[in-house]
Formats: sequence, structure tokens, C-alpha cells
Amino acid sequence: MDKTKVMIIDEQPYFRAGVRQALSQHSDFDVLDCDPGQDPMAMIEANLPDIVLLGSDLTTHSGLELGRKIVRYFPTTKVIILSPDPSDEELFDVIRTAAVACLRKNSTAHELAETVRRASRGEYPINDSVMTRPIVAKQVLNEFQSLASLGSNMETIVAPLTTRERQILNHIANGNTNKQIARLLSISEQTIKNHVSAILRKLNANDRAHAVVLAIRRGLISAEPVNTV
Repeated sequence: MDKTKVMIIDEQPYFRAGVRQALSQHSDFDVLDCDPGQDPMAMIEANLPDIVLLGSDLTTHSGLELGRKIVRYFPTTKVIILSPDPSDEELFDVIRTAAVACLRKNSTAHELAETVRRASRGEYPINDSVMTRPIVAKQVLNEFQSLASLGSNMETIVAPLTTRERQILNHIANGNTNKQIARLLSISEQTIKNHVSAILRKLNANDRAHAVVLAIRRGLISAEPVNTV
């Protein structure tokens, strides 16, 4: 059985340890720990977790802004915001980051585990929170109406590629297979596959070749073969 890789990002070591202990009781989770002072974006790129549990009350970063960056740069990673006591305003801001859920930090271990499982299945538990908050639901409706009024001819926004993803795209453009790229970069072939999946989603590409064409057209990589090792 494939395990769901979960990364905890929070400044409180005891809180991270408690969450890790709670989730480690379940055999379907592989739990990682990250101090936000350790460059969390680099940690995410190195480990590519399925789920990030992110404290909203960070001091070294804006928790919600970090969540927004994670969703933008790593679209295959789902973000669950953990807040001491989310107000209507904070819940609405969480929704705007595209996080899939928002839980109180004092939620039970069972609630946390079930939310992680639902998120890993592609569900959006945050919808349950919206249904119980009429003010937030109205704000969300107004937001969608404002977006709809802009029309359907808006140019598709391409999520930015990470340095590693550009590196992998260059290797693909040079004709390398996933196995060859994994050997060149000294990382696993599965990690390369995960990166390629993220690249395809970000560029809205049909396949690897299409991704290379789009990346060259948009100036994300060079059209000339280069040595990227």
C-alpha cells in the first residue's frame, strides 16, 4: 500500500512532535517534520509531500502566504492550514490560498487523520467549514461572481516552475528518459515522475514533448541543447 507523505510545518517543536506522533500511529502515513526556519520551499521540493500541514500562526513567514506559494509552485501537494482559532475572515483568506482544509490546532487526532485521508483522495474538507459559516459562504459567492464578471477570455495563468523543474525540463528537451534524468541528478526515478507530473499540470501540457514546446515558447528553457548537469 502506498503511503501518504505528510509534512508538518510549524514553529512550535512540541506541536510538530505531537502531530507527528499522532499520525505515525497510522500505517498509511509517512510523516516528515519541517521547521519553517529551514527554508520550507526547498524542503518541499526535495521531498514532494502529498500533504502539507501548515501552521497559520508563523512569525518567520506569513503562514497563509507560504501556503499560497506552496499551492502555486507545487500543485500536486495539498495544503491543510492549522490555526489556533480560525475566524470567518481567516477562513476566507485560507480559501483564497487554495488550501483544501482548515483545522483548529486543538482538533483530535482522529479528525486530523481523517482530514488528511480525505485530502489525499482529492476531496476538499474546507467545503464543510464553509457550509457552517454563512458569512464566509456569502464572501465566497461574491468572489466567484466577481471573477465571472471578468469574462471567460482571461489568459491562462501558468504557475512558475521551480529551479529543479526547469533543470528536468532541460534534460527532457535533450532527449533523456526519466531513468536517465534520475541517474544524472542522483535522485529516484519516482521523484522525477512526480516532478514531471507537476510540470505538466503547471504548463497545462498534454505530454512531455508538449511541455518542452510550451516551455521554449514561453522562454522558460532554452531551445538550444545545454549541459544541465
